[in-house]
Amino acid sequence: MKNEQLRRMHEDAGFIAALDQSGGSTPKALAQYGIPESAFSGDAAMFDMVHAMRTRIMTCPAFNGEHILGAILFENTMDRLVEGQRTADYLWNKKRIIPFLKVDKGLEPLSDGVQLMKSIPDLDALLDRAAGRGIFGTKMRSVIKEANPSGIKAVVAQQFDVAKRIAAAGLVPIIEPETDIHSPDRQHAESLLKTAVEDHLAALGPEVKVMFKFSIAVEDNLYHQLTTDPHVVRIVALSGGYSQAEANQRLSRNKGIIASFSRALIEGLSAQQSDEAFNAKLDSSVKAIYAASAT
Repeated sequence: MKNEQLRRMHEDAGFIAALDQSGGSTPKALAQYGIPESAFSGDAAMFDMVHAMRTRIMTCPAFNGEHILGAILFENTMDRLVEGQRTADYLWNKKRIIPFLKVDKGLEPLSDGVQLMKSIPDLDALLDRAAGRGIFGTKMRSVIKEANPSGIKAVVAQQFDVAKRIAAAGLVPIIEPETDIHSPDRQHAESLLKTAVEDHLAALGPEVKVMFKFSIAVEDNLYHQLTTDPHVVRIVALSGGYSQAEANQRLSRNKGIIASFSRALIEGLSAQQSDEAFNAKLDSSVKAIYAASAT
């Protein structure tokens, strides 16, 4: 199964759905979906509601392996069921969608123009549990807000250190050093990021496979050269706050990079919609994002 999933992720057309909103971002995702914070009390109720939202998305006919290669899950989602199966099993067995798991624990305060990841004290146990649940890979996010060379080097070094532990556990890490789309010196920051990534890729052992999740760069095709590196399974792009239309338009100019959208994927979906309207909207979004990824 792992070899089949690796081949599919490396070669097939499609994109990755990011369904990994965590405790901090879940209220915003639910609000976008039409469920205000006043509709629930406490984390348990919140996570029940967001799982219902995710289940509605995952079970929609439009959410299938024809257009979607993978889905990134929150830990709470990995531990739940969809139509009687563990979420990762449902995605692969029913939809042929490869499951990933968000493993980071959030961000440190801003320092040197970046936000490093908080420590992940239970990472080894989490990776072991994820492997047992049929998870293929992981995702972890840092944020770059300024073109600060030392800060960017620290972000990349931390990401690669954790990525090597994840690869050693038999999973494929998605390294996500997001550049803030509102950064005034973003283009310079992205240039520094690319150089730091290239340096660390060159030092990897030949057996290590990684993926990257970047903000859609100011300079078209900035990251395209990285897609040819033998360590790189795939490069995906986050929407980063752009609307779906703008994210698709920007992504379509970048050869060989596919989407991994969260907010842009669920844009226009609502808890108040009929199943017919919900499915039609998700179908149009999936096809538009797929088309933008097929360049």
